[in-house]
Amino acid sequence: MYNYYFAGTVDVTEIVLYVFFGFFLMLVLYLLREGRREGFPLEHDVTGELEPTPGVFFRALPKTYNLPDGSKLVKPDNSRDTHATQFKRTAAWSGSPIEPDGNPLTSGIGPGSYAMRADKPDMTNHGTTRLAPLRIATDYSIDKKDPDLRGMALVGLDGATGGIIKDIWVDRAEFLVRYLEVDVTSEGGAAKHVLVPMTMCVVQKNLNRVRLDAVLGSQVAGAPTLANPDQVTLLEEEKIVGYFGAGYLYSTPARSEPAI
Repeated sequence: MYNYYFAGTVDVTEIVLYVFFGFFLMLVLYLLREGRREGFPLEHDVTGELEPTPGVFFRALPKTYNLPDGSKLVKPDNSRDTHATQFKRTAAWSGSPIEPDGNPLTSGIGPGSYAMRADKPDMTNHGTTRLAPLRIATDYSIDKKDPDLRGMALVGLDGATGGIIKDIWVDRAEFLVRYLEVDVTSEGGAAKHVLVPMTMCVVQKNLNRVRLDAVLGSQVAGAPTLANPDQVTLLEEEKIVGYFGAGYLYSTPARSEPAI
């Protein structure tokens, strides 16, 4: 077998190995840069001051994304987080645990955190809103083998009634039930409608009701409402799911206590 040396003891195998190492190093640097498009610049955990921007090999260059609706998005754009949170620190040092300050279901932390998505509805390829109630999505209906949830009571994890289900919101792209529109009574006595995620509900057909295991029955009325009663935006979805998601940890004092 012949050995082909280019210079001294450097042969073909060694050159191929060096090329592979160089390619792999550039791939790692590329992925590090691409992973820093959102969430940057960083903010100090305690003071909130902007931290120094990393070097050119660890910083993503601005890139313009053409979105399906014709709009453009540039990332990174050096925008700062405008998420409204309500919390207090348990200690003064960086990385210390935080606790809700005020209503834990609307504090925006832990399981109740949410992203500042676009305040506009998600759309289908046909130009219609992806999520819509059955009163608008008239080409959708409940299967005869399934119970019609409209008119049923929605009860919380304590069994107390949180409201009456008025309508069902369907996903036109996935053919799923996403939300239940519930008629509730606010603290001031005025009637209002809120959306409850279907994935957090259990249909109790024999009891003619739907059970929500995220919050108490009295806490359903505190859920975020819609600016437009016939459509839900991406940001509103985030806040709705964040509210009920926080209930799994904060709806009762016992849920935030150790299991043992």
